[in-house]
Amino acid sequence: MTFCGTALALMLSMQAASAEELSLAGKVVGITTIRSDNQADRLFYQSAIAEAERLGAEVIALDAQSNDQTQVSQIQTLIAQQPDAVIEILGNIDVLNPWLERVKSAGIPLFTIDTTTPHATNVVASDNYAIGSALALQMVADMNGKGNILVFNGFYSVPPCKIRYDQMKYVVSNFPDVKIIEPELRDVIPNTAQRAYSDTTDMLTKMPNDGDIGSVWACWDVPLIGVTQAIDGAGRKGIRTYGVDGTADFMSMIEDPESAAGAVVIQDLVGMGKASVQNVARHLAGEPVPPFTFVPHIMVTKANAAEVIPTLPETD
Repeated sequence: MTFCGTALALMLSMQAASAEELSLAGKVVGITTIRSDNQADRLFYQSAIAEAERLGAEVIALDAQSNDQTQVSQIQTLIAQQPDAVIEILGNIDVLNPWLERVKSAGIPLFTIDTTTPHATNVVASDNYAIGSALALQMVADMNGKGNILVFNGFYSVPPCKIRYDQMKYVVSNFPDVKIIEPELRDVIPNTAQRAYSDTTDMLTKMPNDGDIGSVWACWDVPLIGVTQAIDGAGRKGIRTYGVDGTADFMSMIEDPESAAGAVVIQDLVGMGKASVQNVARHLAGEPVPPFTFVPHIMVTKANAAEVIPTLPETD
């Protein structure tokens, strides 16, 4: 399910109104994120901190700077400090799950953003099943149901990426004239866009003919900045790029009719951070919270960019 920009703004205003009476005064909330070095991850993290402080909480904020073991150490630190609740953001579920279980076993309510785990009281996320299938269907439609897809698949152990990738593969499996180029490429952290630029340049050299590559897919849009720059710089037409988040540089490329950027699904990143904190406040006040809170998203394409982008809430 997608929402137009005005509907998204209306829903955000309704959420803000319903949160006015919540309070975390006298509470301590620990917030740990795997990283905050790109726009999307930074907005998750900063919005959660800001909302917790707005509601009166003392915040223990920890950024693992893309190091799994650092985040494990941060979780151990939070368990020792016994805050009233912990919010965990993103990360490698295979590494995190045993430690998230320890948070729960320590009697600390656990809330997560984009980390699906049975140990959380509540998980806030976009509907990544809908995102993955809708983005893949847009991509296949733009290809007229025929062609080859270059896939960046570096973070399958991160739950949102796993879901989006699996949904993309399912959609593609139903179109016999659409193929995924093997082997798939891996996106990396750090130097994501730079590595993707280099890898794409190599693939464009190996597959030099028009029609060799029809689309490039990634579960997020930071690598696609480098991918799109490589395609545009090589003057290759007929290739489009597809991802998720709405990073400013990639959005600008979608607005450019001459650029290869094809479509992006924009998550309400600020709304996700706020929603998690508000669920913490409700839970600590004795109110019920659902196991999952899905926050709206919207797809921006070449066709609707001029109409939709001006309606989107500011994220700076």
